[in-house]
Amino acid sequence: MKNSTAILEPAWRVDQLREQLENIERGVPVRFTHVGWDEYSAFLDEMGNDYYRSSYSDGEFEILMPLSIDAARAYIVSRLIQTLADELDLPIKGLDPVTIRREDLQKGLEPDRCFYFDNEPLVRGKLHLDFDIDPPPDLAVEAEVTVSIGRRLRIYAALGVPEVWRYDDGLIVCQLNEDSEYVTVERSRFFPKVPLTELVKFVKMYEQMGERELFKTFRTWVRGQIAAGWPETGAE
Repeated sequence: MKNSTAILEPAWRVDQLREQLENIERGVPVRFTHVGWDEYSAFLDEMGNDYYRSSYSDGEFEILMPLSIDAARAYIVSRLIQTLADELDLPIKGLDPVTIRREDLQKGLEPDRCFYFDNEPLVRGKLHLDFDIDPPPDLAVEAEVTVSIGRRLRIYAALGVPEVWRYDDGLIVCQLNEDSEYVTVERSRFFPKVPLTELVKFVKMYEQMGERELFKTFRTWVRGQIAAGWPETGAE
C-alpha cells in the first residue's frame, strides 16, 4: 500500500493545475483543501478523467496519477468480471471512465472500473448518466490501494455503491451493510460461487502469458467450473 499523500494549495486555473500534476509522483495521492463544488466541477469539465483518478468530499479534492501496474490490474479484473457475467448469463453494463458525483451529498470520485448488474435494466442504453437521478453502479473496482482507500470507501458508502473490489496483491471484497459501512466478505454477492483466490491466480498469470491466452484460459476454467457445479475448493 502506498503510504504518503502530498497536500497542496489549490491552483484552479487548469493550466496551472496541469503543470502541477505533471510533476507529481505517480501512485502518490495529491490533496487540495478548501475546494468548492463549482471549482471541482469545473476541473472535471475542463480536464476530463481519462488519465487520472480523483475524489471529492466536503471541500477536499484528491487526485492520483495511476501507476501502470495498477491500471493493468484494474483492466484484468474488469475483463474477468465481464467474462464471468458472460458465461453466467448475467446482465451487465460496464463504465470506464466515469465520475460518480452528487452535489447534494458533496461527494464524487472515479473508480478504476465499475459495473451494473441488478440495476442494469435501469441504465440500459443510456450514454450519459445523471447520478442525481440514476442509481450508482453495483460494483466498483479499486486497484489503486493507497493510504486514502479508507476515505474513498467512505465516499463510495455515501454514494450507495453496494460492493467494492480492492486489489492490493490480493482481492478484497467489501459489501455495504445496513449501517452504510463496508464489511469484508469471502465472496461477491454477484458471483457467490467464485473463490476470490482463483481470480487472484488469473490476475497474476498476466505476467506470464499474453492477454488472449489468459482470458481464453479463464473462460475455459469458468466453463469447467459451471459443468462441475462449482466445487467448493475451486480448480488448482
